[in-house]
Amino acid sequence: MAVTDYIAELRKIISMKKITVGALLSVCVLFFSCSTNKPKANADNPKQGIIYISVDESFKPVIQEQIKVYEASYPGTKIIAAYKPEVECFRDLLKDSTRMIITARGLKENETKYFESTLSFKPQYDVLAYDAVALIVNIHAKDSVYTINDLKDILSGKKTTQVVMDGNNATSTVRYLQDSLINGTPFGKNVQAATGSEAVIEVISKNENAIGFVGLSWVGNQYEPKQIENLKTIRLGLVECVKCVEKGYFAKPSQASIAYAQYPLARPLYYILKENYLGLGSGFVNYLTLERGQLVFRRSFLVPGKMNFNVRNSILKEQ
Repeated sequence: MAVTDYIAELRKIISMKKITVGALLSVCVLFFSCSTNKPKANADNPKQGIIYISVDESFKPVIQEQIKVYEASYPGTKIIAAYKPEVECFRDLLKDSTRMIITARGLKENETKYFESTLSFKPQYDVLAYDAVALIVNIHAKDSVYTINDLKDILSGKKTTQVVMDGNNATSTVRYLQDSLINGTPFGKNVQAATGSEAVIEVISKNENAIGFVGLSWVGNQYEPKQIENLKTIRLGLVECVKCVEKGYFAKPSQASIAYAQYPLARPLYYILKENYLGLGSGFVNYLTLERGQLVFRRSFLVPGKMNFNVRNSILKEQ
């Protein structure tokens, strides 16, 4: 083959390769362009979308109010909350459909490691507010004042006073009282389970000889008509203050007695968020931890966990 013929053939091959490479590049650009413009499945952001969360049933009244305010602020959002015992909330967190839970505890070390290994990131969790396990009695009960030793004896069954809880061994109230008062030992036979906090209130309203335990947001909101009505048939019990300098001091569950560590059965309210992008879950958490959400906790007579709202005395002078 002559040199000139060889060069011509080589140019022809190079030209054909250029066409092939160019075509491939065009297809790639078109493919990635379509992929980029295609919306992600379940895409959401702080102002739009749907999210499923699980909430400890003892916090239902205050979280219902929080969701109502958030959805009113961002009409494009929908937060679907399931209210259930604490242990079921943690089971839900293992599911892809549940991205956030609100409970009375954060993640344990082994739970954090599990989620980090399965999700490749650590879920966020922190305290939102402080609540109390409120002791309630019938409005006509002869006794409404209890020492810590009284409660230990009652819960362990040494005293036979009837006790009503918001469930069996799966609720945050049950776990808290069992851990903090009777060192994890079983309750006595006098301790009975109702089907939730509302049922506890109903049982106590009809029984002068029983005591019950519910989250403070079920009985402590002085602006909630239903709770005001309930206080015609039940009242809050007084429990011995263990941190007070003054001995023999007893306190009712309230915002003030939680803030000043006078009521001993106080506990935190946590969020746990399984989200590593700025989605609706992150938007709801930001709302709960900033001023508006913290004010709702305060108005519900819980103690805000992120912001201090101090009352300052002032003197106004007329001009």
